[in-house]
Amino acid sequence: MKSNPSRYPAACCGVIYWFVLGSLLFSAGVACAASATPDAARRTELIQMVRNDCGSCHGMRLTGGLGLPLTPEALKDKSPEALIQTVLYGRSGTPMPPWNPFLTEAEAGWIVDILLKGLPDAR
Repeated sequence: MKSNPSRYPAACCGVIYWFVLGSLLFSAGVACAASATPDAARRTELIQMVRNDCGSCHGMRLTGGLGLPLTPEALKDKSPEALIQTVLYGRSGTPMPPWNPFLTEAEAGWIVDILLKGLPDAR
């Protein structure tokens, strides 16, 4: 079956090009961001934020509440990139807020990494 060039206007092709390019660049950025490790003081702050702020909806043990569980078992089949995006930009139509005003992409990647491994015990 031949494609009909008039079916997809040139502007549409440009949009698709930029979408694909943006997706590739974003994926590369996520991979770089997820590998960065915050310094020790910031890691402590981030763990406290997860315990207190995330825990207020996801349960103080992160086993679920208003929000879904954030345990390694619950997250094991989730894409780290998708989880980073959820942390940074929230989930439309749900109580999950965007945290990008308070976190860098690298910090969100670090949080996702520790959630996938299991949040360290409180000291």
